[in-house]
Amino acid sequence: MEKRASFGRQALRQLILLIVSVIVIYPVLWVVQTAMTPAQEFRREIAVSSWSFDNFRDVVSTKDARGRWLFGRQLWNSLAVAGVTTLFGIFLALTGAYALSRFDFPGRETGLATLLVTQMFPGVVMAIPIYIILDKLKLLNSMWGLTLVYSTTAIPFCIWMLKGYIDTIPKDLEEAALLDGATRWQIFTRIALPLARPAIAVTALFSFMTAWNEFILAATFLNQETAYTLPVAIQRYVESEKTAWGHFAAAAILVSLPVVALFFALQRHLVGGLTAGSVK
Repeated sequence: MEKRASFGRQALRQLILLIVSVIVIYPVLWVVQTAMTPAQEFRREIAVSSWSFDNFRDVVSTKDARGRWLFGRQLWNSLAVAGVTTLFGIFLALTGAYALSRFDFPGRETGLATLLVTQMFPGVVMAIPIYIILDKLKLLNSMWGLTLVYSTTAIPFCIWMLKGYIDTIPKDLEEAALLDGATRWQIFTRIALPLARPAIAVTALFSFMTAWNEFILAATFLNQETAYTLPVAIQRYVESEKTAWGHFAAAAILVSLPVVALFFALQRHLVGGLTAGSVK
């Protein structure tokens, strides 16, 4: 009886997992089907018939009015903005998170609370003042201006993520290094950073995803096709009178591929970075 009950529970569990998996995978399959269908109409059902790569070919081969490869330029814009944002934000967040975790100084608690409060408001709330600042600095319609905006908005989140992990690193390791004559910089670079590698991977991934997928601020600060990032470029397939659903779905899949590749590349660090704080 116990074996039958155990088998029944396992079968029920597997059935529930199968149903949930189908529900989760269905939207992905629908997007793939839309991208592989030559027609641009909106279709609710999934039907494997006359699939082709025409939509992907049309999206990738997009050119501007002067005949230049527009998709390649926009892909480079997205990679450059997201990459620089990640590197710049992680570098500043690491030093800030380590200082907030290891040193006690006036204003420390107030600074942490302020960083937390900034995460309570969406980025669009700051669009107007940021627009004015970028206009004064002559950085509108510029990758450097957009990178500066993304970096400053990502730093508070990165600091909180990294500080929580650095707090779990035993201070005894650093004290032992101090007794051996190591400097603070050596402790930071040779002890703290290697041990915080999982948290750095997770934080870098989320920072990259934020800059890669962001649309509202990029659409506000950029007004030339050659300066667009990919999320802004996808918008041109959605018009007031009609929507090119095939091109839109193909572009959405292409935009998601770098993030998927990063997930696979960093997956061995992700579990450790997300769970180490609670385990320790």
